[in-house]
Amino acid sequence: MTQPVLDVSNLSMRFGGLAAIDNLSFTARGDHITAIIGPNGAGKTTVFNCLTGFYRPTGGSVRVTHDNGKQFQLERMAGFEIARKARVLRTFQNIRLFAGMTALENLLVAQHTELMRASWYSVAGLLGLKPYEKATRTAMERARYWLDRVGLTAQANNPAGSLSYGLQRKLEIARAMCANPVFLCLDEPAAGLNPREDQELVEILLELKREHNIAIILIEHDMGVVMHISDHIVVLDHGACIADGTPAEIRANEKVIKAYLGQDDSEEDG
Repeated sequence: MTQPVLDVSNLSMRFGGLAAIDNLSFTARGDHITAIIGPNGAGKTTVFNCLTGFYRPTGGSVRVTHDNGKQFQLERMAGFEIARKARVLRTFQNIRLFAGMTALENLLVAQHTELMRASWYSVAGLLGLKPYEKATRTAMERARYWLDRVGLTAQANNPAGSLSYGLQRKLEIARAMCANPVFLCLDEPAAGLNPREDQELVEILLELKREHNIAIILIEHDMGVVMHISDHIVVLDHGACIADGTPAEIRANEKVIKAYLGQDDSEEDG
């Protein structure tokens, strides 16, 4: 079994007297998909915001471990460091692409930091030096690779804003992957998708897990997607964990059945 990439220990987030997250602990492993589920207001997005630096937790720790053993305490890092150094990337419930840029340009922007380093912060780029030219070719190859993996090669030169909603969802995932994450946070990736697009998303996420050894954590309300692709599910209620286990264990958990997945009519009638 792979070692945990993410270790959340006693995480708390308070806004005044409100505990949005209350003493939450769980782990997420490499080449696993972990889902966080629960009703609106359960604290799911707050967890993501703590993982990715949008919020500084009021208590607890969040540790990411890379394959080489290097560890990062996310609660001590700025958001840009979490993305750049700890290589924790995310997508958003509301799509945040650069609508006026092409699909290809969106993926090149995701590699901006790497390209800036290679250009010696524009000097090498202006002079056309070989290290910058090599970095540019690598960035282009990576962008085209991920466009191909998500089925967007034909739309490479189309403005992102002109793409269908489902294609924009795919482009967001490709953009995140261009930043070479070790841990990917997906905020409701299936929201607004039709059944065909749902299936295409499932195939993409399973491929990421299988072929790229990416640890994935997602927030999702589509229980069909969650149960089909997840290795591990964490269920929240009012910021606290009420269940943590495999899909089979979550299906059989009475608290989850009653609160989130629905209760059998025959039980209610009895």
